Amino acid sequence: MAIRSAYSADSVADLIGNTPLVRIRQLTKHLPDSVEIYAKLEYFNPGGSVKDRPARQIIKDALARGDIGPDKELIDSTSGNTGVAYAMLGSALGFGVNLVMPANVSQARKDIVRAYGANIIFSDPMEGSDGAILMAKKIVEENPGKYWYADQYSNPSNPLAHQLTTGPEIFRDTEGRITHFVAALGTTGTCTGTGRALRMLKPDVRIISVEPDSAFHGLEGLKHMDSSIVPAIYDRSVAHRNLPISTEDGWDYAEKLAAEEGLPVGYSGGAAFAGALQIASELKEGVIVCIFPDHIDRYLPPRTLEK
Repeated sequence: MAIRSAYSADSVADLIGNTPLVRIRQLTKHLPDSVEIYAKLEYFNPGGSVKDRPARQIIKDALARGDIGPDKELIDSTSGNTGVAYAMLGSALGFGVNLVMPANVSQARKDIVRAYGANIIFSDPMEGSDGAILMAKKIVEENPGKYWYADQYSNPSNPLAHQLTTGPEIFRDTEGRITHFVAALGTTGTCTGTGRALRMLKPDVRIISVEPDSAFHGLEGLKHMDSSIVPAIYDRSVAHRNLPISTEDGWDYAEKLAAEEGLPVGYSGGAAFAGALQIASELKEGVIVCIFPDHIDRYLPPRTLEK
């Protein structure tokens, strides 16, 4: 077993990225040896999720423009993970953070955000992420000059973060062998930005997006596009194919990944893996990489497997 050396950094922001890529073996035993599935473990980021990447880029670009600072606080809507990243970076870099979150996001996410000192404003849980977006916009309109609205769903810095980091890391760590990339759709920044980078680095790579199969679903943080406010950053042309995944499959595979692979991922990771398995079942050979956005601790208490 290799031992990774420790390294120092000027701030927690410098620890974001270069997350591990691990091969999935137990749950792929039925596949030909020539079909490989790897997962990029984004919960290794210091804020615990893939959202550290866009949050850092959004904040970096905002600071360069002077959009946020001691006299102007950041505000944005979030289902949790981006909010955690904003709160962590706000604490580290010294600016105020206000987060509009659906009241039914997991208690773990609420507690983490509060620990970093961010202010939470709860939106109607029945309106989901779209309700949080509308409330954030209303608060900004009613308080001119007080907030800078980060707007992760429309901010081009979101996909840019993945174009600059996630895609090149995957290409590097697979030594250019990647044939398929799978990511679930929330803000859509991960799929859009990573997909753009991979298509530039390897034009014949196939990009697959995953979304809930129904407007009413339990895959927290993901969007069913036909029934949601479509993010302005979403570029449908990046993905070659879109796969609908059920809540049950997302939850079941998250549990199996923990129990059989030692990978305690969230339900969006379970959904991405379900999509990767579907693609793998159609191949005779290939190297598939999927994104595991976060850790199961963001969804505690987890569902218990029935005996």
